[in-house]
Amino acid sequence: MAGLAVLALVGLGACAPEDNSSGAAATPSGAEACAKDKLAVKTAGTLTVGTDKPAYEPWFSGNDPSNGKGYESAVTYAVAKKLGFEATEVKWLTVQFNTAFAPGPKAFDLDVNQVSISADRSKAVDFSSGYYDVRQTVITTAGSKIANAKSVAELADAKLGAQVGTTSYTDLRDIVKPKQTPAVFDTNDLAVQALKNKQIDGIVVDLPTAFYMTGAQLDNGKIVGQLPSSGKAEQFGFVLAKGSKLTGCVSQAVDALKSDGTLANLQKQYLTESGAPELS
Repeated sequence: MAGLAVLALVGLGACAPEDNSSGAAATPSGAEACAKDKLAVKTAGTLTVGTDKPAYEPWFSGNDPSNGKGYESAVTYAVAKKLGFEATEVKWLTVQFNTAFAPGPKAFDLDVNQVSISADRSKAVDFSSGYYDVRQTVITTAGSKIANAKSVAELADAKLGAQVGTTSYTDLRDIVKPKQTPAVFDTNDLAVQALKNKQIDGIVVDLPTAFYMTGAQLDNGKIVGQLPSSGKAEQFGFVLAKGSKLTGCVSQAVDALKSDGTLANLQKQYLTESGAPELS
């Protein structure tokens, strides 16, 4: 979903917020700034994490973010551990996708829900460093009018849809530029149902979700292909309240997990990355 990767740090001086064009956060100047007892969390001794419900595969497993299974759940618990929290000290809240990055106070310390980092969203919230590089993909069912499409131009006459507020929808609108107004859905489940009912010809989603939808949710599901890059790498990042004193510490944890190979290993475990053709 795609729907689609700043910056305040604990303390003052060298730990002040530092914006950059990607929306990613600067890191604290010392490990002491990110010690568990110094973190400005909502509830002492607890890391409160938001995500949407249902929580979709392969990002979560069994619609249960707390089980540590699925890529985003596993990454969240790995970040929590870096910050000094045990798994039992992570509390999950239900937060609708669009409200996670809307302006205003947040009930969570951080939110994880395939939210793509963007300059526009960064006006209202902070983002951590990116924990996943995203590619948007078109899916359909075997025998549909776009099942054998090899180029974006061949999608122009199709009725396509995506989840509201996602970069999947943005890329559908701006890269595919379909002649018909794109269908917009509150959830990916509703988009899948519309495809099953032949109300639309295809859906635009991120690549791992595309593999899950075509493999588990659709009969004869098929990945048409990955959309061309819009020019700038798209990343998913943790969402935090604008000016959160946690942002830099969460980014430091994500960066450490990237450096030590944890993110790559979790992607191999939970996300299928091959077998999707590129659309010209």
